[in-house]
Amino acid sequence: MKIGLVGLGKMGSNMVLRLLKDKHEIVVYDRSPDPVKNLEKQGAIGAGSVQDLIKKLPSPRIIWVMVPSGEATTQTIRDIASQLSPGDIVIDGGNSYYKNTVMMAKELTPKGIHFIDSGTSGGIWGLAKGYCLMIGGEKETFEKCEPIFKTLAPKDGYLHVGPNGAGHFVKMIHNGIEYGMLQAYAEGFEIMNASSYDLDFAKISHLWNQGSVVRSWILELAEDAFGKSPKLKEVAPYVDDSGEGRWTVAEALERNVSAPVLTLSLLERLRSREKESFSAKVVAALRNEFGGHAIKKETV
Repeated sequence: MKIGLVGLGKMGSNMVLRLLKDKHEIVVYDRSPDPVKNLEKQGAIGAGSVQDLIKKLPSPRIIWVMVPSGEATTQTIRDIASQLSPGDIVIDGGNSYYKNTVMMAKELTPKGIHFIDSGTSGGIWGLAKGYCLMIGGEKETFEKCEPIFKTLAPKDGYLHVGPNGAGHFVKMIHNGIEYGMLQAYAEGFEIMNASSYDLDFAKISHLWNQGSVVRSWILELAEDAFGKSPKLKEVAPYVDDSGEGRWTVAEALERNVSAPVLTLSLLERLRSREKESFSAKVVAALRNEFGGHAIKKETV
């Protein structure tokens, strides 16, 4: 298929490479010219503007938007939609708040423009391993775009979960669960770090992945992180949050659902900004491992 992709950060660029590898034609645009030039060398078709990208796509056009959530996504989609024709498709692959996604779909539908929300998980490892895609929108539109999803995802790694908003809703909950999982591992390592034993956390992470009930990809990443720095001395105990955990907790409150683990894991991220915390070091290191999220360096 020939599609456009707007937004060439870590994930956007890697998604383009994965699509190119499977012989899709990809027209790319980013506000920064450097990633466009880099991907042109890999076989992508570069565009100098959104208008240029649209001109280089056949009708009906399919454009995947991969920019930071919030106002940047809203304005980018509105800019693209203002230049599209009925029957064209816009896919939001970022971490948009699902209520904003529903609003955007209602805004585009009267113009005859189809909208897909694709919650995308996989971080910097998605190029090699594939992305888990949680997809919302009209079933017919989903089916038109399915060859794209098949390429981006591993086997059984994508699913049409419901109408517009459902994809980003499921991704929001996914990220809320991630907060709790990271916090549980981090607190366990903090208790071990406070013990009188001289423990090798990299080896313990590896051990727990050999048949243990707590085995996971996150523990594989923990092994990598501790292998690089056994006590994470250069990692500052500061953990950022990108919004999804807050949205998940807000949703739980709105629906009268008890979610103490997810709520406390969010509050622990806030606590990490106030005082020394080894568990915060663990979460910061793991977020860097799976998503390439920046870490603050510990000052000596």
